[in-house]
Amino acid sequence: GGGGGRPGGAPRGAGLLPSTLRRPPAVAAEACSTAVALAAAEAVEEVAGFTPGLKWPNDLVWPGDDTGPDRKLAGILAEADWPVGSSASTGPRRAQPDERVVVVVGIGINVRWPDELPEELVDVAVACNHVTGKDVDREDLLIALLRHLGPWYERLVAGDRTALVAAWRERSATLGRRVRVELGPDDVVGTAVDLTEDGHLVVETLEGERRTFAVGDVVHLRPV
Repeated sequence: GGGGGRPGGAPRGAGLLPSTLRRPPAVAAEACSTAVALAAAEAVEEVAGFTPGLKWPNDLVWPGDDTGPDRKLAGILAEADWPVGSSASTGPRRAQPDERVVVVVGIGINVRWPDELPEELVDVAVACNHVTGKDVDREDLLIALLRHLGPWYERLVAGDRTALVAAWRERSATLGRRVRVELGPDDVVGTAVDLTEDGHLVVETLEGERRTFAVGDVVHLRPV
């Protein structure tokens, strides 16, 4: 994940871990992490020269080999402040759509890691320098991320999610894949078929039912 420590167990100084604070209308708050993920993918493409995939709900990934899973390049963590009027005893008050909500989105991008990864990370994590074969400047990557985030965030605030969702679909590493949505005792296996305008994942189950998930850990499964 991002924002809460070094990404994926990376050595100190090997990652880029910025957090951005925004005050979007409540209706757009949920999509802020999607905007950051998309901006990060565009920044990596611009600065590092390769195009990571977007794994729902909040990771950037790079494909493994034919037998291995996608490896995590970046993770995102978003937190929203409760609206005024919420309390610990009564719980959060539902914000009105145009009411401003404080959202902090943190991201951890693996930028410069040692060539030899610990055995426990070889199949699950990757850094920019592993893909490119050369060092990537963290400051250049940060500047590019913020520059790409600006227009996406402005569109969200203006009420336009269509372009954001379309761009996410285009870069998705999840859509079209056989997945398992881990929900504790009620895991769901099926094919990821779409992303809604709210950023929720639509999965067609093995029984042919379409289910929509707002949250959940997704595992990309190998083709059968």
